Amino acid sequence: MKKVYTFCLHPDVLIMIVVLAASVFYLSSHFTLQHFPFVLIGFIIFSVSEYTTHRFLFHLKAPKNQLFLKFLKRLHYDHHKDPNDLHLMFLPIWYTGPQFLFITYVIFLITNQIGSSVAVGVGLMSMLLFYEWKHYIAHQPIVPKTNFGKWLKKTHLLHHYKNENYWYGVTNPFVDMILGTFKDEKAVTKSKTAKTLEVQDSTRETNSLDV
Repeated sequence: MKKVYTFCLHPDVLIMIVVLAASVFYLSSHFTLQHFPFVLIGFIIFSVSEYTTHRFLFHLKAPKNQLFLKFLKRLHYDHHKDPNDLHLMFLPIWYTGPQFLFITYVIFLITNQIGSSVAVGVGLMSMLLFYEWKHYIAHQPIVPKTNFGKWLKKTHLLHHYKNENYWYGVTNPFVDMILGTFKDEKAVTKSKTAKTLEVQDSTRETNSLDV
């Protein structure tokens, strides 16, 4: 239970919980069946962006621009260096907040309906909190109750301690499977740069397989 409190009371997570609660409260008094697909759209947007952002942004070759480098160090490089640091475990609200506002605003521009925009926001924020919880569990001495949860934790730890070029999904492995970055751990070589993303060079392997 203490671990749950630690998670919920982390400032960035607490803000997400408040935003989700406010969104659900608004939607509960305006909900119609037409809003349900928009909640699902929020789920889908996050599920796709979880993988693409992790793989193509967070694992970029270290930029020469120092401000951009500092940005990536806070978002991901330093998390690989110290995976169990609680401060580095969660995505900062200054990163997730603007994206949340941008996506929901775009939905409003498309539909001209606040309810649909809020419904997408509910989907997005629900998945973001689910992501943060699964990520938190992966790096804490917590044993998931389900086999699927244990599997997710195992694959995420493989990403950190076996090879950073695979197993990008945190909440699900399905995009990894589609795009070829979900591998049998026995077929993947141990990477020398899993904890040092910022010093990787452009020649690093993206398919480090023993065949």
